[in-house]
Amino acid sequence: MRRLRVAVAGGSLGGLLAAILLRQDGHEVRVFERSAHGLEGRGAGLVPQREVFDVLRRIGAEDAVRVGVVARDRITLDRAGGIAHRQATPQMQVSWDYLYHAVRTRLEDGDYRLGRTVQGAAQSGAEAVLHFTDGSSESADLVLGADGLGSVVREAVTGLPSPNRYAGYVAWRGLVPEAGLPAEAAETLLDRFAFYMAPRSQILGYSVTGPGGEMKPGLRRYNWVWYRPVASGVLAGVLTDASGLAHPYSLSPGQLPASRTAALREDGLALLPPAFAAAVASEPSPFIQAIFDYEAPRMASGRLALLGDAAFVVRPHTAMGVAKAAGDAMALCAHLGRLPPEDALRAYERERMPVGTAIAAYGRRLGAGLG
Repeated sequence: MRRLRVAVAGGSLGGLLAAILLRQDGHEVRVFERSAHGLEGRGAGLVPQREVFDVLRRIGAEDAVRVGVVARDRITLDRAGGIAHRQATPQMQVSWDYLYHAVRTRLEDGDYRLGRTVQGAAQSGAEAVLHFTDGSSESADLVLGADGLGSVVREAVTGLPSPNRYAGYVAWRGLVPEAGLPAEAAETLLDRFAFYMAPRSQILGYSVTGPGGEMKPGLRRYNWVWYRPVASGVLAGVLTDASGLAHPYSLSPGQLPASRTAALREDGLALLPPAFAAAVASEPSPFIQAIFDYEAPRMASGRLALLGDAAFVVRPHTAMGVAKAAGDAMALCAHLGRLPPEDALRAYERERMPVGTAIAAYGRRLGAGLG
């Protein structure tokens, strides 16, 4: 097998997993991440799927998914806070930041370049190139666009403008230290996967580990997500941070203006069951993610390929975003292990396009009625 030079745009989980697998197969890989400080602390909670277990086993990080919290059952609350439905369906939840850290340590620091913002990609003959906003470039045998929702590699692959489509609603999020929850709310919510549904609105929550992987009660965190409609005409205002800067997709913890945090807490008291209202009020720095859809018409072109959310943006209701990226990474490496590069990318596209299409459609079904 020929040793390839691979440049990866985007250093989140999808790009990292692909890079580590390619490194294990003997390729030379560099990951370029625009954040100057890395991505630890950016995520919240996730429910790992089969592909996540499989890829972590392959990279020697399977212990990461043993560091989690098991929800003993699923409950649906009524408006007054009573349990309207209960189902015994135990499942494991893990924290995104702990998983990211466990994966990140599997790649050498020299292969993970921070503070490198990709401006675009191109190719000619047997070479592909990443161009950066500082005027520099990186040539490679293959370029992977793992640059997520705001991918700048998409257009080089698809040959078309590739905007995301706003779904009409947002996810407000919090990651509350367990010890900060009032006792009555903790009794209802902890160690359970809890839901409350209302017209055009849904909130859910579950326990995850502490920031260092702590699994002991009292040291863990409670992850809540509240889906609410926001008209497209006012979305830009909702995504404007405390300094007045508008963001295209989300606001991170600490960026939300104090007035909007206060309004969110007031809405929680007015609209949510008491336990969820308390969870929302207990988060000092809530953050927000607008929900978008995107499906690439293709995932590969010559020596360029897309992976994860760069190819298919799937709604978080599916709990399959990381699993999809892991599946992409494993399929890509498998095809590169048996075929010449351009043939491998075509085979990768044939395998993964139907998967991305199916998961995207599933997410739209789950989110129907929220936008």
